[in-house]
Amino acid sequence: MAAPAVLGANRIVPVVVIDDAGHAPDLADALAAGRIRCAEITLRTPAGLDAIRAVAGRPGFAVGAGTVLTRDQVDAAADAGAQFLVSPGLDDAVIARAAERGIPIVPGVATATEIQRALSHGIHHLKLFPAGLVGGLAAVRAFAGPFPDVQFLPSGGVSVDNAAEYLASPSVFAVSGSWMVPPAAIAAGDFDTVRALSAAATATIDSSAE
Repeated sequence: MAAPAVLGANRIVPVVVIDDAGHAPDLADALAAGRIRCAEITLRTPAGLDAIRAVAGRPGFAVGAGTVLTRDQVDAAADAGAQFLVSPGLDDAVIARAAERGIPIVPGVATATEIQRALSHGIHHLKLFPAGLVGGLAAVRAFAGPFPDVQFLPSGGVSVDNAAEYLASPSVFAVSGSWMVPPAAIAAGDFDTVRALSAAATATIDSSAE
């Protein structure tokens, strides 16, 4: 299943910063218990790739790599079993390498020019980052005019308080954020908190559909 389909099926994508890969299986269990069956594990820490390996191939759970900045990281993430890639920006070489490896990528954009570059690569599902700083939902609506075929993954400034509003937009296929996966809770092994926050986050899906 392509990244847009995987993420769109979940609609909420946790952005995970993890320092101990040994916590990854319990983290995935907690997310799934809260009805979130995917995670973007960032490559911001040395444990990121091992954490991806620890949950790759888990039935019913999609794991991807986030903060993918280089061609080498594309290879490393693919080799670790990542099912999709997410990048904060738009890098032609990274996109090309992802295509060569056959792994879906959701690149980050913040301007119309970047959106046009993404479209030139045939990519229509894009991360709007940092969403809150570039206009939030107003930016989504503005971009929807000239780019009606583009679907966005807003990230940065998305929270339990505004996720439902984003998800109600026909131009948003999913949202991402870290509020349901606090690094301190993960480090402490407090997966009850992760489960509870995940359950609260998925409740926004129901409210956005009402």
